[in-house]
Amino acid sequence: MAETRVHSFLNFEKPIAELEGKIEELRHLSDDGEISIVEEIERLQTRVDRQLGQTYAKLTPWQKVQVARHPGRPHCLDYIKGLITDFTPLAGDRGYAEDNAIIGGLGRFGAHSVIVMGQEKGHDTESRVKHNFGMARPEGYRKAQRLMHLADRFGLPVITFVDTAGAYPGIGAEERGQAEAIARSIEVCLELQVPIVSLVIGEGGSGGAIAIAAANRVLMLEHSVYSVISPEGCASILWRDGGHATDAANALKLTAQDLLELGAIDEVIPEPVGAAHRNCDATIKAAGAAIQKCLSELAGLNGPALRQQRREKFLKMGDTNGL
Repeated sequence: MAETRVHSFLNFEKPIAELEGKIEELRHLSDDGEISIVEEIERLQTRVDRQLGQTYAKLTPWQKVQVARHPGRPHCLDYIKGLITDFTPLAGDRGYAEDNAIIGGLGRFGAHSVIVMGQEKGHDTESRVKHNFGMARPEGYRKAQRLMHLADRFGLPVITFVDTAGAYPGIGAEERGQAEAIARSIEVCLELQVPIVSLVIGEGGSGGAIAIAAANRVLMLEHSVYSVISPEGCASILWRDGGHATDAANALKLTAQDLLELGAIDEVIPEPVGAAHRNCDATIKAAGAAIQKCLSELAGLNGPALRQQRREKFLKMGDTNGL
């Protein structure tokens, strides 16, 4: 896997884009061998690094939404390739069809055999269509249930990577019981007698996300988001105008930092300066270390204790005593 990806620039990154454009021009000039401009490139690179640090240290919630949706961020398959060895994908829900929006299977995470799954958005037009932009249908959630039952039967920890705008809202999906499939998937998560660790790597969209994230430990990358509805959807309902998405993002408390403060998640994993898409390998490595730490902490608990811990964790979120 490449250390960095060719990245597109977000609107708030225009000053950074201009500086990096100048650096690229200078590099082409230096290739001619006639002019030595190494010092100028280094000076501009220092400015870029400083600008990146300052910009990403004060992102607004709406800007974090844009970063979470950046097409260059590492996706589920990238994490599987980087963290899981001997990965064997398992397909189908044994009832209707295969759903490529959710990738899942068996593999080894360090010294542990695990079940791993997650939503895959795709990286280009062809793969995005194949994976339905990470929006799972009922058969995808029923496949997830099948894999979790398999984990329970053989005592395997479960690792999930969350990255979806939400469950697919198509007519066919509704006809096949989308709501029931999501609810049943949440139930299976909560009933597991093995450790389950979930990581939000991009967007955590509503029930489509929590269907595989009702876990003992819920982690989020620094610039990921997790919410009951998208800012655009919220704005359309409250203001009847999608243009209020910025206001909605501020009100939804959807950033990792807000959710940690509210007690909805357990840990925020720092991203490299300039976000995950600027250094995919470092991000995946940090995610792997955090997941390993969580599994080590949960290793001493038996099945009933894991279920009880999960139950208490989510019941506590609705406890308003003392507020």
